[in-house]
Amino acid sequence: MLSVRRSRFISLQKIAAIASSSWNCQNTFINQQCQKFSSGEETVRIGCASAFWGDTAAAAPQLVHQGKIDFLVFDYLAEITMSILAAAKRKSPEMGYATDFVQITMGPLLNDLKRKGIRVVSNAGGVNPHACAKALQDIAKKAGVDMKMAVVTGDNLLSQMKDIASQGITDIDSGSQFPAAVASMNAYLGATPIAKALDMGADIVITGRCVDSAVVLGPLVHKFKWKPTDYDLLAQGSLAGHLVECGAQATGGIFTDWHLVEGWDNIGFPIVECSTDGSFILSKPPKTGGLVSKATVAEQLVYEIGDPRAYLLPDVTCDFSNVNLVEAKDCTTQEDGILVTGAKGSPPPSKYKVTATYPDGNKIVFLVVIGGPRAAEKGIKTAENVLKRVRRMLKFLGMEDFTRTHVQMLGSESMYGSKARSTQTREVVALISAEHQDKRGVGLLARELAPAGTGMAPGTTGPGGGRPKISPVLKLFSFLYPKEKVDIEVHMDGVAEKVEVPVLEGEQETSPPPQQQAPETHLETGNETYTVGQLAYTRSGDKANSSNIGVIARHPSFLPYLKHALTEEAVQEYFQQVFDGTEPGEKLVTRYDLPGINALNFVLKKSLGSGGVASMRADPQGKCYGQMLLDFEITNLPDLLSKTKEQ
Repeated sequence: MLSVRRSRFISLQKIAAIASSSWNCQNTFINQQCQKFSSGEETVRIGCASAFWGDTAAAAPQLVHQGKIDFLVFDYLAEITMSILAAAKRKSPEMGYATDFVQITMGPLLNDLKRKGIRVVSNAGGVNPHACAKALQDIAKKAGVDMKMAVVTGDNLLSQMKDIASQGITDIDSGSQFPAAVASMNAYLGATPIAKALDMGADIVITGRCVDSAVVLGPLVHKFKWKPTDYDLLAQGSLAGHLVECGAQATGGIFTDWHLVEGWDNIGFPIVECSTDGSFILSKPPKTGGLVSKATVAEQLVYEIGDPRAYLLPDVTCDFSNVNLVEAKDCTTQEDGILVTGAKGSPPPSKYKVTATYPDGNKIVFLVVIGGPRAAEKGIKTAENVLKRVRRMLKFLGMEDFTRTHVQMLGSESMYGSKARSTQTREVVALISAEHQDKRGVGLLARELAPAGTGMAPGTTGPGGGRPKISPVLKLFSFLYPKEKVDIEVHMDGVAEKVEVPVLEGEQETSPPPQQQAPETHLETGNETYTVGQLAYTRSGDKANSSNIGVIARHPSFLPYLKHALTEEAVQEYFQQVFDGTEPGEKLVTRYDLPGINALNFVLKKSLGSGGVASMRADPQGKCYGQMLLDFEITNLPDLLSKTKEQ
């Protein structure tokens, strides 16, 4: 067993009175305190090497060899990944897990992990965690490395499909009925079974579906023996997991000020050094690229969240609205870091969130290059006529029309809708996509796209590659399911131990009431016009068919002006082109406040064209929405930038 590292660590009490509220203030006093103050507290260092299945293979060796970590954790599972793995398992009973984890990442590192005493937690098990563990154990035996491996099961509820379907369960977002056929169905488990596996002595813990932050919270619960009712500690540990679960996104990846970030080729992956009191410093390994600052960490804090006062997890309900970020130094490596405090917790929900994926037809997505004058107009006319031709064929064959179609001219600012600045480009990529319940329907379209190159607009070309591939449409169905109906076990050394998840009083079932959006008054006016990008950082992401956009003020004095301009109504109007199937007057944008980091969070419902692989758009996950908001103009302002430079 690896002993917990003791290191210099500044406490919450020490920084409370001296924390700066300015994003641009370099608090050298706090850095000095972190270097000199020896609290004697136990700390543990956790590095995250994966944000998704397909992340860089360079991250894990970097953290193992340079990070001085106690735990190496991986997050592999997006919602749609589960259905892909389920399909792989149906083809071969030995598949259904993230094979990269075994073959590319862990194999070469097993000796180093053993020698350094680094323990591993990963949800790479997908829908077949036992097979994942066996494959890894086989590699370990060949390498002569003795590793104790534990497997967490219970998240896969596919065997209960008939019983669940008979209960009249509806989707928590759309209210739709339970689908007739399901490809995968998994509950989002928490940190409790991971902590138990580590308590049992596991060197490597492999799980199926769990909440992303659990791979970090589990080791912290294990090391610090936090109790199920230590809500504030659990919230802080969950925040540590939330900040690192997307890998390099916390260390300069996809940062608003990307031009200030160097070394993308060797970007550092995040490390959290956590204390028994829940406070932690986020940093990265020495001599790596990227950037750790209050802004990069704040951007990741607002990534893919809803109401920051009620971030619902299986172990705790988190309140991130008053989190505090302070510049500090990693106490082990002396790298630049951010001290994170201020998350609060309350009892968790009594139910697990369960996400099922189900097939709903077939689709194709085709890209064709069109050049020359009025390229966008030619692209639109081409797409309209190809679809018109195929619809005539479908009718002749007695087949139904397409379920959905989508046309987009990439290169003409088509995703901006009426906010596009120019459509007179001389080069576009026409995106033509369609969905049909019958595979033959999209097959007709696949055949009829190529003739556009000889029978329609001049300048129609492409890089080759043949006809577009027909893919199944996989959609999400999410619901809540009582914890007591989910049987969780930890398997190690041929023994299965049941995991008891406590039922706690006062469990949260719903979010708190919406925050009152009182108008900002008594603001100074002037003749200046600024864009949101001059006053704020942004970060956007997805949850099913909703997206969120976090807006973080570059200086506290900018926040009132951002709040005044970025009302729910203004943001909904700005993004009106992204909403599907809306009713007149329907409210689709909700704004939340995060005063701790001088930020706002906007949740946009029905904004992703069904989201994930079900979407036919060029941006199915809302990744560009934050960038699009940067150009939102705010008028009649005083000279804000000059004033902050003088401070």
